[in-house]
Amino acid sequence: MSTIKVLVNGASGRMGSLSAQHIDECSSLTLVAGIDQRHDLKEAIEQYQPDVVVDFTVASVGLLNASIIIEAGVRPVMGTTGFTEQEVLRLEQQCQEKQLGGIIAPNFSLGAVLLMQISKQVARYFPQAEVIEGHHLGKEEAPSGTAIHTAELIAQGRLTATDLQRCHEVIPHARGAFHEAVAIHSLRLPGVLAEQEVIFGGTGETLRIKHQTLDRGCFMPGVLLACHHVMTLDHLVYGLEHILLNVE
Repeated sequence: MSTIKVLVNGASGRMGSLSAQHIDECSSLTLVAGIDQRHDLKEAIEQYQPDVVVDFTVASVGLLNASIIIEAGVRPVMGTTGFTEQEVLRLEQQCQEKQLGGIIAPNFSLGAVLLMQISKQVARYFPQAEVIEGHHLGKEEAPSGTAIHTAELIAQGRLTATDLQRCHEVIPHARGAFHEAVAIHSLRLPGVLAEQEVIFGGTGETLRIKHQTLDRGCFMPGVLLACHHVMTLDHLVYGLEHILLNVE
């Protein structure tokens, strides 16, 4: 039985190098190459002929990398975040034209995915919510992709339009902003890896849901699952919940 050939882009970074290691140790996957900013992504795809490209680079090149991967007829697994709604729609269209599967995952952690899905359910009863997210100093974008996706799911979970406050656009690189009428507060501090807390407020009570990433190893089961599952898709999905929890 043939294995799935995977190329890791961003393999010199912390997430990329760890992903390459776990992919290399997985018997059903074959790591064909690990590249970084010193390499040309298009040329590497032509040379190594992967089935899947796992991308852990930076937000400023995420859209370009995803477009190159899809245009080459290869399935993207994007751990790089920072995509706007319009960019996701553009990539969805690109995948649709090629009948090609793809995954953009704001977060590969099962705990983080569960927090987002639970927040969506809670928002039905507690529509007023704010998000506090923290990352290490090297995190390029603020708010994080996880926080933005959380806000989108909270907005989906609310019962009616009357639950909404005035909706503000996300300000690029804002440390405090609104998305889908949900306030997001971003922390970028040494000593922090990744964490997120959603605080819901109701009459006379609050409800807090918090997830902390203590080690990057928590992301690896999700990365490996995405590498396998993307081969079964003929379209792009945004959010790991579509494959972890079978969310439509």
